[in-house]
Amino acid sequence: MCDPVQRSGAPSGAEGQPRSSGEAVGMVLAGLGWLAGEDMTAVPVAARADCLRELERACSVLTAARSSVLSAFDFDGGCQDDGQGSSRAWLLWQTRVTPGAASDAVGWMRRLRAHPAVAVALRDTRVSSSWARQICDLTDKLPESARGDADAILLAAAADGAELADLASLADQMRRRLAEPDRDPGRAFEDRRLRLQKTLDGVGKLDADLTPQCTALLQAVLDTLGKKMGPEDDRSQAQRHHDAVAEACRRLLGSGCLPDRAGQPAKVLLHITVEEFIRRIAAAGQDGGPQSGGAAVSLPGTAGGGIWGGPGIAGQLWPRLTDAGGPVPDPAPGWPVAAPGEECDASIVPVVTGYLDHDLLAELSAALASQSSPGPGGKPLICLDPDRLREVIITHAAALLSGPRGLASRLRTSTLTGPAASVSLPLDTGTSTETIPPHLRRAVILRDRHCAAPGCTVPPAGCQVHHIRPRSKGGITKLTNLLLLCSFHHLILVHEWHWTITLNADGTTTMTSPDGKRVFHSHSPPTIAA
Repeated sequence: MCDPVQRSGAPSGAEGQPRSSGEAVGMVLAGLGWLAGEDMTAVPVAARADCLRELERACSVLTAARSSVLSAFDFDGGCQDDGQGSSRAWLLWQTRVTPGAASDAVGWMRRLRAHPAVAVALRDTRVSSSWARQICDLTDKLPESARGDADAILLAAAADGAELADLASLADQMRRRLAEPDRDPGRAFEDRRLRLQKTLDGVGKLDADLTPQCTALLQAVLDTLGKKMGPEDDRSQAQRHHDAVAEACRRLLGSGCLPDRAGQPAKVLLHITVEEFIRRIAAAGQDGGPQSGGAAVSLPGTAGGGIWGGPGIAGQLWPRLTDAGGPVPDPAPGWPVAAPGEECDASIVPVVTGYLDHDLLAELSAALASQSSPGPGGKPLICLDPDRLREVIITHAAALLSGPRGLASRLRTSTLTGPAASVSLPLDTGTSTETIPPHLRRAVILRDRHCAAPGCTVPPAGCQVHHIRPRSKGGITKLTNLLLLCSFHHLILVHEWHWTITLNADGTTTMTSPDGKRVFHSHSPPTIAA
């Protein structure tokens, strides 16, 4: 652990001092810009080390300076001059920072307001920003009347060479002495918090202060679900812990213990427009569908495996879920594309959307008008043959709902008026289709008994059913093409790392790495399903 930064010498002459806030900021930017553009490879190593130490001191002063300016700006309500309701919102709009960075700046402002001694230490570069945050967090657990003295004590200890663990121990002694017996329950429970922030691409960042009980529960989850799964598992500990939390959440969602959950391992909503649906049906007819003389597409619930498992159209629809067979298309707004493997053992609900194509509507109207003749009273009389009219409507009805300015889009944006205006609704929502029928799921569990990967013994409750030959490549949903795999071997090893697991004729399995250099075999064939 590096020592906290010490005070550096400030310019003593009047010539070195800025004469305004703008000049001060300009000097800072000029100096940092020079460093950023300089070729540091030509600078001696000792000079680079000195530069890094001084830059850390500069970060301390920057934290104090920004908090001081923001505090004065916030006190005078400067954000209201630009039509913003808070300093955080103003920072988001004016400085183009992320929500997390804006919250962090406001947090430092409030923190240093409550800890003036720490603010002075940062300004004088007697402590680094990260150490200052730790000291504030430690003394925040003490009674408010004692925080100022506690800050001074911990800052002095840090200046004398104490480590963070020493500061935490010293703060704990203060807390124990200042706590009121039998009346002060402590703030460990009140201080609990967890904040999950998501970026624009859906990546999350988790920040939390957990109670001792929650910490123990989480540690138990990490210890049990974050273990190495075998010699093929080369994940780091941090990656295993991440996957352990994901697996714990996945099992909880699948347990049926949460409100408004159907208890399925996963539910995938397959969003597809009418236009794309028709285009893929046509393409399926050209590569093996009924239009080209190939095998007919089976319907859900039939022996062919349903529309999701049959040939032809399945090869065209399946890339809408994953990247199998081509590039991943843009997902529906607010809905990400399913990750590899998530659709293997899921309940799939197709949602068909569409919109009103006004250009096509104009063409149809013109076509109808051109075939009309005046009737009684001068009103137009449609003279279309009924069969011809029926053919026109059937031919163009689906296309009429498909286009960038269509019906669904207009319903969502409430731009329709008159009789056409209504509540936004999907065109249709298909019946939930079980990817793996219940009788096949029972047979796979009876045969494999646990994860079928060599050496893995995760029970069926923590596993999903995997198609050995993917459905996008013609794999059929039948017992000999199904394996029971845990989340690690299914979602990570197979679908992310691209290992292959094959089912041998004697019921054993063979697991092979993508380069073929690592091969693992199971032993003792599992029980044959009755």
